[in-house]
Amino acid sequence: MNFSTAPRALTAATCALLVALCCCALFLPPLVEATVSTALRAAATGVVLACALLLHWAFLGLSAQRMQRSVLGWVSLSLLLFPVGSAAALILLGWFEDEQQQPVAAG
Repeated sequence: MNFSTAPRALTAATCALLVALCCCALFLPPLVEATVSTALRAAATGVVLACALLLHWAFLGLSAQRMQRSVLGWVSLSLLLFPVGSAAALILLGWFEDEQQQPVAAG
């Protein structure tokens, strides 16, 4: 079987985005007191957030490259319009990947 590697990169980018959003949620009012109660917890949450965002952008660029799309365009869309642009980029790249995988009907 011949599987494209772009969907795997899209899945990894989605997982990294979910981790980043969970870390962002830890700094919102219901959870911020528990998050910043110790410096170690706040620093660890910040490091995980930074790593998750970098991985998200790296995997998003990797999936765009594997689909022969503009890496700079898709990553900048995700970066400039975060988090809505990130979700939009994932949705659009996933849709484009599905369109490439479907056979064209002869008619």
